[in-house]
Amino acid sequence: MTDLISIETSRLLLRPYAKDDVDDVLAYCADEAFSQYLPAVPFPYSRENAVTFLASTALLDPRVHASWAIEFEGHAIGGISLRIEPDMQRASLGYGIGQHWWGRGITTEAAQAVVAYGFDTLDLERIFATADARNIGSQRVMQHLGMKHEGTLRSHRIARGERVDEVWYGLLRSERNASTHTA
Repeated sequence: MTDLISIETSRLLLRPYAKDDVDDVLAYCADEAFSQYLPAVPFPYSRENAVTFLASTALLDPRVHASWAIEFEGHAIGGISLRIEPDMQRASLGYGIGQHWWGRGITTEAAQAVVAYGFDTLDLERIFATADARNIGSQRVMQHLGMKHEGTLRSHRIARGERVDEVWYGLLRSERNASTHTA
């Protein structure tokens, strides 16, 4: 297995998660607002959930699932990942940060760096992302990346016991260079 590289931006360090991130992960995941649109994140979120999450990320093969902690001002404030399908030269982008840091362009900055990594280092042809249709903030990040809305899958996911629509956005390598979207 290869090691996951760290990526630096003007304000952020995207790095592999570490065992000592447990308190930071617990802090942002325990906030109900963080998990409201993320079905994979249990609520309420416990310290045991954080320990299990960190142990599972340590086992990921970054050639197929690259998962970074988003570090800002010395703390892990969220995460971002690419689930990579090398044979198809595509990946799914996923992200989330704690509510305290919303509205500062942090997620967009992290996502721009990961998209650049996907196209420039991994030689991907397509990167896509999905979101709960009610999650306007996530859709704005996708739009800032230059992604195009590709469709809405009706009643496709379950969020806290409720069936909700899921939106799909995508970006092709050929579109990326034509895009000048910023946060």
